[in-house]
Amino acid sequence: MNLRIKSLDDILATAEKKTLHRTLGPFQLTMLGVGAIIGTGIFVLTAEATQLAGPGMMVSFVLAGFVCAVCALCYAELASMVPVSGSAYTYSYAVMGELVAWIVGWALILEYAVAASAVSVGWSNYFVGVIDRAFGWHIPRELAKGYFAGGFINLPAVVIGGLVTWLLYIGTRESAWVNTTLVVIKIVALTAFCILAIPVIHMENFHPFAPLGALGMGGAAASIFFAYVGFDAVSTAAEETKNPQRNVPIGLIGSLVICTVFYLLVAAGAIGSVGAQPVVINGVGLTPGSAEFVQTCKQAAYANTLACSDEPLAHVLAVIGWTKMASVIGLAAFLALPSVILMMLFGQTRIFFVMSRDGLLPSVLSKVHPKYKTPHVVTVITGLFVVAAAAFFPVGELANISNSGTLLAFAMVAIVVMMLRIRDPGRRRSFRTPWIWVVGPLAVIGCVLLFVLLTGAAKMVFIVWATAGLVAYYVYGFRHSHHARDEAAAGR
Repeated sequence: MNLRIKSLDDILATAEKKTLHRTLGPFQLTMLGVGAIIGTGIFVLTAEATQLAGPGMMVSFVLAGFVCAVCALCYAELASMVPVSGSAYTYSYAVMGELVAWIVGWALILEYAVAASAVSVGWSNYFVGVIDRAFGWHIPRELAKGYFAGGFINLPAVVIGGLVTWLLYIGTRESAWVNTTLVVIKIVALTAFCILAIPVIHMENFHPFAPLGALGMGGAAASIFFAYVGFDAVSTAAEETKNPQRNVPIGLIGSLVICTVFYLLVAAGAIGSVGAQPVVINGVGLTPGSAEFVQTCKQAAYANTLACSDEPLAHVLAVIGWTKMASVIGLAAFLALPSVILMMLFGQTRIFFVMSRDGLLPSVLSKVHPKYKTPHVVTVITGLFVVAAAAFFPVGELANISNSGTLLAFAMVAIVVMMLRIRDPGRRRSFRTPWIWVVGPLAVIGCVLLFVLLTGAAKMVFIVWATAGLVAYYVYGFRHSHHARDEAAAGR
């Protein structure tokens, strides 16, 4: 069976023929990673983690962070060996073959595009609240919620999605510097939260530590995983990075370390200062976002419950008496989320760019703008997709759906690293994953376990999406693959 494996040398040669402009250094890459990671997860999902695990979400953050850490080590080795755009898609093509690469690239749409839509909707919610509190302007529900969320169209989400798309259209360097500014705002806001919340920690708020048991902490880890998604977007920028063999590993590992430290400090401050017990009825924890959960949270007894808050970090500061700082934190989240949208869109356009360059998608998608040196066509198309989804759909299960695609990509990267150690041990590796035969299997096992712990709906959507991807591959990609054409011309 011909797997249509494209060698690493062929991938590097293809990249040289149609490449992107190298402008990014280690600091910008690290900031891109932090910008992609810190966002909806820590500003919003802290409440959901509370409902799933209570104070045990501290363990959930560690579990999710550990899985990401071992995956990041695998990403770093591959990115230093193959400094081109495409991330897990490109790596899979070199080792597992074209079909597996297509499935991974197709799954990455769930990670990047769906996540960008979800964060756009989350930003819209903050925007509506900020405008209402600051100016008393109430945006009608019909224009603030999508059709499937009880309104007509989410206009703020459309606007922010369009603005971020335009920013990516005009240039990578401009996008990176705007992102760096937003990252600074997020870091300052989270630092301020820690300074105010940690000194008033009461250890009794950590008991009972795991009110819903180990499964609760595991389920929270699967959900919280979304809070770490984004560090791999650094690898999609490898082709636009100066000295990528050195700088990409720095960006990957550096951004993950920074965010993990912040997450643990923020979680400790939130739990210890106001408590983090889940909403439980008759000994059973309610499902976050369910109709019963929403109705229960409306009761006066749960008014100050962290699990019921739409803005958990602002809620914590308000409860401990820092009401003005609570508004500032809300404003910071409103300012910060666009950087996450930017990085999700950035990653998605680069995946499409490389798939098009390989012939698996139409060649028009890999055109580079003569002035801005960006893949402008695919940027516009991706932006339209994200805007359309954000305009009409609620956040709902989007975080878990995004996680399903991400976990597949991460597991494949770990497998690829191990296979290359066997197949091509002599190839130069400026960064080598330490203890690969421990780290690699841990990454695969961790991804599988978190996938199993996802909601049933998220897993079902993933299966349907993967099936649709297979149909698309055999209808177009299989017939138009440049690699297959080159092999046929060479008589192989």
